[in-house]
Amino acid sequence: MTLIEWREEYCTGIAGVDFEHQQLIRQINDVYQLIEDQSDKELVIDSLGEIYGNISAHFALEEQMMLRYDYDHYPQHRADHERLLDDIRDITEEFENTVQLDEAEFRKKLAHWFQLHFKTHDSRLHNLAEMREHEQVSQSTLKTLIQNAKDKLFQRRIQAG
Repeated sequence: MTLIEWREEYCTGIAGVDFEHQQLIRQINDVYQLIEDQSDKELVIDSLGEIYGNISAHFALEEQMMLRYDYDHYPQHRADHERLLDDIRDITEEFENTVQLDEAEFRKKLAHWFQLHFKTHDSRLHNLAEMREHEQVSQSTLKTLIQNAKDKLFQRRIQAG
Protein backbone atom coordinates (compact mmCIF):
# COMPACT_ATOMS: atom_id res chain seq x y z
CA MET A 1 0.00 0.00 0.00
CA THR A 2 1.23 3.49 -0.76
CA LEU A 3 0.75 6.66 1.22
CA ILE A 4 1.28 9.15 -1.61
CA GLU A 5 0.64 8.45 -5.28
CA TRP A 6 2.50 10.47 -7.93
CA ARG A 7 -0.04 12.66 -9.69
CA GLU A 8 0.23 14.69 -12.86
CA GLU A 9 -0.43 17.83 -10.84
CA TYR A 10 2.97 17.30 -9.17
CA CYS A 11 4.78 17.70 -12.51
CA THR A 12 6.80 20.88 -12.68
CA GLY A 13 8.10 20.49 -16.20
CA ILE A 14 11.66 20.45 -14.82
CA ALA A 15 12.84 16.88 -15.37
CA GLY A 16 15.44 16.88 -12.58
CA VAL A 17 13.04 18.36 -10.02
CA ASP A 18 10.23 16.00 -11.02
CA PHE A 19 12.60 13.05 -10.67
CA GLU A 20 13.69 14.22 -7.20
CA HIS A 21 10.05 14.67 -6.13
CA GLN A 22 9.21 11.18 -7.39
CA GLN A 23 12.15 9.78 -5.42
CA LEU A 24 10.95 11.60 -2.31
CA ILE A 25 7.46 10.13 -2.70
CA ARG A 26 9.03 6.68 -3.08
CA GLN A 27 11.05 7.21 0.11
CA ILE A 28 8.01 8.39 2.05
CA ASN A 29 6.08 5.35 0.81
CA ASP A 30 8.99 3.10 1.82
CA VAL A 31 8.91 4.52 5.36
CA TYR A 32 5.16 4.02 5.45
CA GLN A 33 5.64 0.39 4.38
CA LEU A 34 8.27 -0.13 7.09
CA ILE A 35 5.74 1.12 9.64
CA GLU A 36 3.03 -1.16 8.20
CA ASP A 37 5.44 -4.11 8.38
CA GLN A 38 6.37 -3.17 11.97
CA SER A 39 10.02 -3.11 10.95
CA ASP A 40 12.91 -2.47 13.28
CA LYS A 41 12.75 1.03 14.76
CA GLU A 42 16.36 1.84 13.77
CA LEU A 43 15.61 0.95 10.15
CA VAL A 44 12.71 3.42 10.13
CA ILE A 45 14.86 6.11 11.77
CA ASP A 46 17.62 5.53 9.22
CA SER A 47 15.07 5.77 6.39
CA LEU A 48 13.78 9.06 7.81
CA GLY A 49 17.42 10.19 7.90
CA GLU A 50 17.70 9.33 4.20
CA ILE A 51 14.63 11.45 3.50
CA TYR A 52 16.16 14.30 5.47
CA GLY A 53 19.45 14.01 3.61
CA ASN A 54 17.86 13.83 0.18
CA ILE A 55 15.41 16.65 0.77
CA SER A 56 18.12 18.83 2.28
CA ALA A 57 20.24 18.33 -0.85
CA HIS A 58 17.20 18.96 -3.05
CA PHE A 59 16.46 22.20 -1.20
CA ALA A 60 20.06 23.33 -1.56
CA LEU A 61 19.86 22.81 -5.32
CA GLU A 62 16.50 24.59 -5.55
CA GLU A 63 17.90 27.51 -3.57
CA GLN A 64 20.88 27.74 -5.93
CA MET A 65 18.42 27.97 -8.84
CA MET A 66 16.38 30.63 -7.06
CA LEU A 67 19.47 32.73 -6.40
CA ARG A 68 20.78 32.27 -9.93
CA TYR A 69 17.53 33.57 -11.41
CA ASP A 70 16.95 36.24 -8.75
CA TYR A 71 13.66 34.66 -7.68
CA ASP A 72 11.53 37.26 -5.94
CA HIS A 73 9.99 34.84 -3.42
CA TYR A 74 13.35 33.42 -2.35
CA PRO A 75 13.23 34.50 1.33
CA GLN A 76 9.76 32.99 1.88
CA HIS A 77 10.60 29.83 -0.04
CA ARG A 78 13.88 29.33 1.82
CA ALA A 79 12.10 29.90 5.15
CA ASP A 80 9.61 27.21 4.21
CA HIS A 81 12.50 24.86 3.40
CA GLU A 82 13.87 25.46 6.90
CA ARG A 83 10.43 24.80 8.39
CA LEU A 84 10.15 21.55 6.42
CA LEU A 85 13.59 20.40 7.58
CA ASP A 86 12.57 21.20 11.17
CA ASP A 87 9.36 19.22 10.63
CA ILE A 88 11.14 16.10 9.36
CA ARG A 89 13.57 16.33 12.29
CA ASP A 90 10.57 16.57 14.63
CA ILE A 91 8.87 13.61 12.94
CA THR A 92 12.08 11.59 13.29
CA GLU A 93 12.59 12.53 16.95
CA GLU A 94 8.93 11.88 17.77
CA PHE A 95 9.14 8.45 16.17
CA GLU A 96 12.39 7.71 17.97
CA ASN A 97 10.94 8.63 21.38
CA THR A 98 7.56 6.97 20.91
CA VAL A 99 6.72 3.78 22.74
CA GLN A 100 3.30 3.26 21.11
CA LEU A 101 3.12 4.78 17.62
CA ASP A 102 -0.14 6.34 16.48
CA GLU A 103 0.14 5.07 12.90
CA ALA A 104 -2.73 7.16 11.54
CA GLU A 105 -1.21 10.37 12.90
CA PHE A 106 2.26 9.38 11.65
CA ARG A 107 0.90 8.73 8.12
CA LYS A 108 -0.96 12.04 8.18
CA LYS A 109 2.18 13.97 9.18
CA LEU A 110 4.31 12.34 6.46
CA ALA A 111 1.75 12.96 3.71
CA HIS A 112 1.05 16.52 4.83
CA TRP A 113 4.76 17.24 5.10
CA PHE A 114 5.29 16.60 1.39
CA GLN A 115 2.08 17.95 -0.05
CA LEU A 116 1.76 21.34 1.64
CA HIS A 117 5.08 22.76 0.43
CA PHE A 118 4.65 21.38 -3.05
CA LYS A 119 1.17 22.85 -3.49
CA THR A 120 2.25 26.31 -2.35
CA HIS A 121 5.88 27.31 -2.71
CA ASP A 122 7.06 24.73 -5.25
CA SER A 123 4.14 25.27 -7.61
CA ARG A 124 4.95 29.01 -7.71
CA LEU A 125 8.67 28.42 -8.14
CA HIS A 126 8.36 25.97 -10.98
CA ASN A 127 5.94 28.08 -12.96
CA LEU A 128 8.83 30.42 -13.76
CA ALA A 129 9.92 29.77 -17.33
CA GLU A 130 13.62 30.54 -16.82
CA MET A 131 13.91 27.83 -14.17
CA ARG A 132 12.66 25.10 -16.49
CA GLU A 133 16.24 24.32 -17.45
CA HIS A 134 17.47 22.45 -14.40
CA GLU A 135 20.97 21.19 -15.04
CA GLN A 136 21.98 17.80 -13.76
CA VAL A 137 24.18 17.68 -10.70
CA SER A 138 27.02 15.20 -10.48
CA GLN A 139 26.33 12.12 -8.40
CA SER A 140 29.33 12.80 -6.17
CA THR A 141 28.11 16.33 -5.39
CA LEU A 142 24.64 15.04 -4.65
CA LYS A 143 25.96 12.23 -2.43
CA THR A 144 28.11 14.71 -0.51
CA LEU A 145 25.14 17.05 0.05
CA ILE A 146 22.99 14.14 1.22
CA GLN A 147 25.65 12.71 3.55
CA ASN A 148 26.38 16.12 5.07
CA ALA A 149 22.68 16.65 5.78
CA LYS A 150 22.31 13.18 7.33
CA ASP A 151 25.39 13.75 9.48
CA LYS A 152 23.90 17.04 10.65
CA LEU A 153 20.58 15.37 11.53
CA PHE A 154 22.14 12.49 13.42
CA GLN A 155 24.68 14.73 15.18
CA ARG A 156 21.78 16.86 16.38
CA ARG A 157 20.03 13.71 17.65
CA ILE A 158 23.15 12.67 19.58
CA GLN A 159 23.51 16.13 21.13
CA ALA A 160 19.83 16.20 22.09
CA GLY A 161 20.01 12.71 23.59
